[in-house]
Formats: sequence, structure tokens, C-alpha cells
Amino acid sequence: MKHIGSFALGAALLLGLPALGQQSGTSSLAVTDSSGIPTVQAQMKLFTSRLDLSNDQQTKLVPILEDLHDATARAVRDEARTAHERLLQVHTARLAADRKIRDILTDEQKSKLDAIEHEPHPELHGTVEEALHAQQ
Repeated sequence: MKHIGSFALGAALLLGLPALGQQSGTSSLAVTDSSGIPTVQAQMKLFTSRLDLSNDQQTKLVPILEDLHDATARAVRDEARTAHERLLQVHTARLAADRKIRDILTDEQKSKLDAIEHEPHPELHGTVEEALHAQQ
């Protein structure tokens, strides 16, 4: 069951963020990079606003999100692997990021994160898969 929540976090991180940019047409924040992967800045905005992160937590979160972004970008560009293998790489990176993020959160924030992870994002599914297939 814990893996489902971790996967949901990954979905929120990698698929849920385009909605952030769609909510405000006047935002100058780039939600995704050229590969369709959510930017660290957009993810920080989501986590900071939804989890009410302290400055210390924000400082600790940045390298976790940078590692996740970099691992996802490497997986998307890895043409030596099948699309399925690349998705597994992304999933593994998401699980690692979820564990690290939870280590810096309070119990109340973890509960909020659980709620975020279980929110539906049906209009956003497929973004990572599309990025992977675009590389083929």
C-alpha cells in the first residue's frame, strides 16, 4: 500500500504540475521543461503552498527535487532502454524522492501529502509516457 502512495506522489510530481500552470494564465513560471518534465521551481511552488513548508524544509527539498528531475530527464533520454524500462526508472526515482521528502515533513504535512497523492489528475495522465515516446 505504501508503494501505491509513493507512486501517487510521483504522479503528483510529474503529472500533476501542468495543472498548476493552467490555473493561472498570468503566471510566468515554467511548469515543465522542454522534455515535458515538471521544473523544480514549479514543484517547489506546489509543495510550498500545499504543505506550508518552512524555509528550512524548502532548502532541504530543493536538492531532492533536483535529483528527481535529473533522474527523470536521464530516463526519458535513455534510448538504450525500452519505454517500459524507462518508466520503471522514473518510478524508482519517484519512490526514492517520496521517502526523502517524507523524512523532512511533520506528521501533519505527511497527512496533507497523503491527500495530495490521492487527488485525481485524470486530465494529466500520459505526460511522462508521451515524453518517453517522443524520444523514440
